[in-house]
Amino acid sequence: MSLNLRPREEFDVRAYKQWVTLMLSFFLAVTASACASGVSQPTELGTSSQTQTPKTQEAPAYPTKQIEYIVPYSAGGGVDLVARATADYLSKEWGQPILVVNKPGGGGAVGAEYALKQAKNDGYTALAVNVSNTTMLTAGMKTPPVQNEDQVYTARIGKGTLAFAVKADAPWKDFASFSEWVRNNPEQLTWTSVGPAGFSAFGVAEWMDAIGADFSKSRMIVTKGASDSVPKVAGGHAVLAVHTIGEINPMLQAGKVKILAVSGKERSPFLPDVPTAEEQGIKELTVFWWTGVSFAKGTPDHVIRKWEEAVAKMEKDPGFVQKLDGIQVEPAYADKTGFNQAKNAAHSPLRGGLHFFCQFYHPFYIYDESRKYCLYSHTKETTVLGLGHPMIPF
Repeated sequence: MSLNLRPREEFDVRAYKQWVTLMLSFFLAVTASACASGVSQPTELGTSSQTQTPKTQEAPAYPTKQIEYIVPYSAGGGVDLVARATADYLSKEWGQPILVVNKPGGGGAVGAEYALKQAKNDGYTALAVNVSNTTMLTAGMKTPPVQNEDQVYTARIGKGTLAFAVKADAPWKDFASFSEWVRNNPEQLTWTSVGPAGFSAFGVAEWMDAIGADFSKSRMIVTKGASDSVPKVAGGHAVLAVHTIGEINPMLQAGKVKILAVSGKERSPFLPDVPTAEEQGIKELTVFWWTGVSFAKGTPDHVIRKWEEAVAKMEKDPGFVQKLDGIQVEPAYADKTGFNQAKNAAHSPLRGGLHFFCQFYHPFYIYDESRKYCLYSHTKETTVLGLGHPMIPF
């Protein structure tokens, strides 16, 4: 059956058909989109979120300029020599200068505070971190200028054996006879250290406790580091220097001092003829030396990773290992994780802080909370750790 439509009616039918076709196309498109949504959703870039793989962001270029490597002790000591060997290797590896800057003072606190608190945390100021300006500093001070939490322990580089040195013509032939003399004459013992919280101070305190000597009667002579300490012993200005073998070795080779003993259970490969303290009847001397690199809290992660990887590679380099051997330091690489674990383990025995000095070694040590001092008040004349000063702040 056909319809006889007038022109106007024919136009309306055609328009209706076009409208229906358009609506059907629209619904088909919506349906297809809804079905596809179970597989992927379009993104602003028109790509599927499930098939799109995020691009790995490249780390910023580093280093692009000179790096300052802060050594918080005087030039010529173990920390300084390791830092200079490290700076020499990495400056060649990266094609950028690394300047070693010595900032001694405060038992390592001055340089550490500069690197961790005053300089920018942009990766261009590294700290030659050491047991004396970290775990021992926080254990030996109530309110240290820097805390372990202020820094990122990035990589450990080397470790050293503790050695006990006296003047070459000193009357003692071995460590046992020297220890006996100190036990009977503690007030005559003078020893060098960068400060009350220094590596040497803890080494001397531990040894004197082991032999039953009165640590409070001995006297510390403050120095700027091993390169200052050992010459004082060689010149007769102090009786004892306690440092690493490498730090004492120059004066040992020159015949100015002699080493009576080394710590540890085994003899050092650098001094196989020198007996350990344990061989001479003095046991459980646990203090040892290490050094590495750290950065201020907040330093970019890519900087930390760059140093970790570079130090790991460096410690496998025969030329670098030979340099460490030349300064009697053992390679002891540890990455960020391992370094922190080792640091925490070393810090645990020292957590007593002022208790270590104020209570353990003499019942008359007291802590003055108001003035932040560790006082020795056995007599009317107040002294601190037998240093001969009225008061020395911790």
